[in-house]
Amino acid sequence: MLRGLWRLTWLEIRIFLREPLGVVGAIGVPVAIFLLFGRAFRDERRRAPEDVPPLASADLPILAAMLIALGAVLSLVTIVSIYRESGVLKRLRATPLRPHTILTAHVVVKLLLTAVTLAIMVALGRRYYPVGPEVPLLSFAAALLLTTASTMAIGFVIASLVTTARFAQPIGSLVLYPMLAVSGLFVPIDVMPPALQALARALPLTYAVSLLRGIWRGAGWSAHLGDMAVLVLTFAVCTIVSSRLFRWE
Repeated sequence: MLRGLWRLTWLEIRIFLREPLGVVGAIGVPVAIFLLFGRAFRDERRRAPEDVPPLASADLPILAAMLIALGAVLSLVTIVSIYRESGVLKRLRATPLRPHTILTAHVVVKLLLTAVTLAIMVALGRRYYPVGPEVPLLSFAAALLLTTASTMAIGFVIASLVTTARFAQPIGSLVLYPMLAVSGLFVPIDVMPPALQALARALPLTYAVSLLRGIWRGAGWSAHLGDMAVLVLTFAVCTIVSSRLFRWE
């Protein structure tokens, strides 16, 4: 099984790298946004902390990390829909590979690309947004992978329901990006109207932002057990739902 998983994973990586637009969207766009905003806010970050906008002082890496995660998920939704519509999933299922091995390969590819994109973002962004020694990059990378995996489970539910590849990414964007808008990244949840506060606290991306923000600022994992529990629960529930709804053809 592991040999088949590795071969299929390597094949999917090669297929992904053959599509320039996919590489630009999944890797280039989050890195470019991080670099552009980091350069634009470079002077503002040197002011007194109370004078610096939150996005410039601390939350820019969180925004870039969430874009990496969402880009990976939307790419997954699109690829699964294309494979289903073109009959690739049906042919793969007829091979000796087990269904969960086929789907696991897609998840592994996206997690690897997430880690690579984060590494590129940190390496290229040191000039405009230098990462201090107090930032636990390994813990932040682990938090991003957990966020990506949890969000990817939502993506599998979307991919299970969307019938055509044409609408896969637009519908995925319509579901995921509004979640990010009310996640507390741009506007503190406490100042939102009560209805939006209740909605924000019911969405998993709110807890993903909280986890990433806390880890980036040096908080320990024990301070975010609730966030981790929500993300793990989201992964478990969405995995069960998608396994019941998923169609191979």
